[in-house]
Amino acid sequence: MKAVLYPNFQKINALNCAREACEVLHSAGIEVSVSGEFRADFADKDFVLFEDIAVSAKTADFVIAIGGDGTILRCAKFLMGTDTKLLGINTGTLGFMAGLEADQLDKLRLLTAGEYEISQRMTLDITYHGNRGDEVYTALNEASARSGSFRICDFEVYSEGYLVGRYRADGVLFSTPSGSTAYALSTGGPIIEPDLECIEMTLICPHSLFSRATLFSAGKHLRLTNKSANGDCMVVNVDGALNIKLGENDSIDICRGRNNINFINLIGNSFHESLCRKLCRPIK
Repeated sequence: MKAVLYPNFQKINALNCAREACEVLHSAGIEVSVSGEFRADFADKDFVLFEDIAVSAKTADFVIAIGGDGTILRCAKFLMGTDTKLLGINTGTLGFMAGLEADQLDKLRLLTAGEYEISQRMTLDITYHGNRGDEVYTALNEASARSGSFRICDFEVYSEGYLVGRYRADGVLFSTPSGSTAYALSTGGPIIEPDLECIEMTLICPHSLFSRATLFSAGKHLRLTNKSANGDCMVVNVDGALNIKLGENDSIDICRGRNNINFINLIGNSFHESLCRKLCRPIK
C-alpha cells in the first residue's frame, strides 16, 4: 500500500503535519512518497521515497494533500484519469474539502483496513476554441468568466444549442456541486450536496432584479459566448488558475468532465456536519 504526500509548506504547521503524517503512515505499514523538491525536509526519514508526483500519483493508493482548499484543488489535477483516492488534511484557514484536521493524524491508520467512505466528485471540462485549436481544461470547483476591464459585460449562454439567456453582469460561474460551497456560494448560489450530479450557473453581480442561479443536468452541453462590444474581453479562470481571454464572439463550451475524483472520508463526517462546523461559525 502506497501513499503520496502533497504538502503546501506556505501554510503554517504544514511541515510539522507532513513529517508526523510520514511517521504515522510508516508505522501502519504504508509506503510513503514525497516529491524530490522536498528532499531536504525529509532527509532524516530514510523510509521516504522521493518521486515526481505526476508519476507517483498514477500508481499510489492514496494521495494526501496537506494545506488548504487551494492545495487540494491543485493536487486533484494529478489524479485525473486515475483510480487514486484523495485525502485532504487541513492546515489552512477553512479547509472545507479536507477530510482531516491536523490534530487527527492518528486516523490515517484506518487507511490500511479500508475503514473509510468514498465520495465521487464530478468535474467540468472547459473547451476553449482558440487560434491554436481546441484546448480543454478541467475544473473540480468552477470555471469563472469575468470582464477583463472591470466593466459590466454582455454574454449569451446556450444549452444544447438553445439560447438560455442574454445577460449583463460582472461575469458568470459554472460550478460543480463541490464548487457550490466556494465562489458560487458567495455570489448567492444554492448549497448542493457533493454527491449530486449537476452543473450550476450563477451570475456575478447581474444587472437585473430577477436573475437567479440555474441548475442544469450533468449531461448538458453549455456554451458561453462573449457579446461585449468595443473590444472588451472576458477572462476565463479555471479553479483559480489560467487566464484565457475571450474576445467579442469568442466562446467556451462547458460539459461534465470525463473524470471523477475520489475523495476519502475517514471519520464519517457528513457533508452537512462539515457545512455547519466550517461555514456557519460566527465571525468572532
